[in-house]
Amino acid sequence: MKKEVKGQIIESISAQLQQYPDFYITDIAGLNAGQTSKLRRECFNEGIVLSVVKNTLFTHVLKASENEDMKSLIETLVGNTAIMYTTTPAAPGKLIKKLQREGFTKPIVKGAYVQQCVFIGEDKLDQLAAIKTKEELIGDIVALLQSPIRRVISGLEKASEGKADDEKIAAAKPAAAPAAEAPAAPEAPAAEAPAEEAAPAAEAPAAEAPAAE
Repeated sequence: MKKEVKGQIIESISAQLQQYPDFYITDIAGLNAGQTSKLRRECFNEGIVLSVVKNTLFTHVLKASENEDMKSLIETLVGNTAIMYTTTPAAPGKLIKKLQREGFTKPIVKGAYVQQCVFIGEDKLDQLAAIKTKEELIGDIVALLQSPIRRVISGLEKASEGKADDEKIAAAKPAAAPAAEAPAAPEAPAAEAPAEEAAPAAEAPAAEAPAAE
């Protein structure tokens, strides 16, 4: 490969790393033409850029990088190497798992640089596929913060509904009949004062007639 061509490829790789902050280093060797075509089509649908690279050229780019963590991925650049560039961290991982369920034995994850973290090894696939975007994480945090507020609002709404129902029930009940007045107790006849018996008139002592002489 001519030096000029190598320089162009290196520049292209560097530009893609700047455009796509996350990437997977994979092995796709052994896929037949149909499988390779399906892989590329699925990558396109998911917004993933699939690019087969030479290990030496990608190594050159990583060594020139100021990112020391990224340089640790150089050890994975052996054998066949295809880079999956993405702006959605979990997209390549989810796609690879989907293809595996359909019987694909490749791609195999050799390493990845996702959300400023390095992942090395095929055993990291499940972890990579579960990574959430920053927007998703923010959404989860907002939901957690709103949850107590929603519970309070829900409680207030239920209390308000309960009060309204009680008022409706009360309004639907017929007005209670006025309590029957107890008949007035008959007035007791006024007690008559006992008639005072007239004191017997004092009899004047009968004057005795003088005895006849």
